[in-house]
Amino acid sequence: MATSVKLDENLKGRIQHLAEVRHRSSHWIMREAIREYVEREEKRESFKQDALRAWESYQENGQHLTLEEADAWLEKLEAGDDVELPKCHD
Repeated sequence: MATSVKLDENLKGRIQHLAEVRHRSSHWIMREAIREYVEREEKRESFKQDALRAWESYQENGQHLTLEEADAWLEKLEAGDDVELPKCHD
């Protein structure tokens, strides 16, 4: 699919310079930049939707973990322990 994008001269020059020093084409640089942006934004949107679902669930049933419980669990994971997520409670 061919798509055109209008760039100001400054940005176009920066892309061309980066392409030269990386031994890539300007087209490759732009494709990579767009791919990385889209992946990052998809992850951000997924995180936002997960948070909204968790909030809705909490409002419905009151089940939760305290900050201290979550922190303790994360500390164990960081230490390399294979621990399960604590059970939520009222």
